[in-house]
Amino acid sequence: MERTKVMELDALLPIDSKMKDVQIKIDDTTLRDGEQTAGVVFTNDEKLKIARMLDRLGVQQIEAGIPVMGGDEREVIEEIAHMGLNASILGWNRAAIPDIQTSIDCGCDAVAISLATSDIHIKTKLQKDRPWVIKSIRECVAFAKSKGVYVSVNAEDASRTEFGFLIEYAKAAQAEGADRIRFCDTIGAMEPFRMYQVVKALIDETGLEVEMHTHNDFGMAVANALAGIHAGANWVNVTIGGLGERAGNAALDEVVMALKYLEGVDLGTDTTIFHEVTDFVMRAAGRTIPAWKPIVGSNIFAHESGIHADGVMKNPKTYEIFPPDEVGLERQIVVGKHSGSKTIEMKLAEYGIAVSREDAAALLPTVRAKAVEFNRSLFDKELVKIYKEFVDAHDGALRAT
Repeated sequence: MERTKVMELDALLPIDSKMKDVQIKIDDTTLRDGEQTAGVVFTNDEKLKIARMLDRLGVQQIEAGIPVMGGDEREVIEEIAHMGLNASILGWNRAAIPDIQTSIDCGCDAVAISLATSDIHIKTKLQKDRPWVIKSIRECVAFAKSKGVYVSVNAEDASRTEFGFLIEYAKAAQAEGADRIRFCDTIGAMEPFRMYQVVKALIDETGLEVEMHTHNDFGMAVANALAGIHAGANWVNVTIGGLGERAGNAALDEVVMALKYLEGVDLGTDTTIFHEVTDFVMRAAGRTIPAWKPIVGSNIFAHESGIHADGVMKNPKTYEIFPPDEVGLERQIVVGKHSGSKTIEMKLAEYGIAVSREDAAALLPTVRAKAVEFNRSLFDKELVKIYKEFVDAHDGALRAT
């Protein structure tokens, strides 16, 4: 391969990201779209605590809910708006002036005005037409801006919207003073390559700030959000733990850490409380953090394979791209079917038992057989028991290190 071609490929490595100076802002919608997860309801006290946690994390905007719902929803949004948080507080609204007025009455300093833009939504859900959509968004944005609030215009189902009409919609909102447009991949129907092209074209055509709102129906919410950011979007809509309708939204922790470690963009987020915050939100939602979840799942720093465990013990960076304490976790070396003798040595040393490499290797067949028998990894006490039985079987003649 030609040297120039090799250098071009090297330039694609994450350590040489060209996004280091990009300014990205986080708008968290855990309290709105996150709570719209089927079966999830947060108490008012939980919502207040989540809002405080989001502020501690350092998000720039909190989408606090839907004020026009009234009752507890309106009450808690109003309380959040008057908590003195650093984050902007945004209320979500339909494209209806009474909705927007309710958000303003609650004290929200920002409003999201959401209106469907795809033909399938316009014709079957709204039972309207495109001119009605344009007229409605103009009237609502003009009203909101007359009240002095920040305005995010949401293009619901943007990913299935005819591009020419999406531009017309965005320009109509822009003409009335909209601050940004939210590109909603409402059913997770995009993939990163198309997302990049569409968002770049949207920005090129309008010059508007763009916010990414991506769903995870095909497992690409984070990838699509990053593709939009590469295309020039400077806002990203996320939730704690990836909560959200159907398969969920882009997870805040995954977006933040991917930007930091794959793109060189540090948002200044307090990542050390990621696990604490995610655990609280998931418990409030009646769920648990899956062990295999990226960033904050317990397995991300759990190592069983002998090669992996040995590498991590020598240098954590061999199999960990960032340290566990950065997201509030701890490293785990697991003893199981795939463990090596070095893991046996290390684990027993934690209990003051020194064994040679040869004796650790002699213990391995029993360790692996027990893991298969139990259909899981071994508890530390089980490993110690295997060691003691081995000593007894060999008349205590184990070779010490």
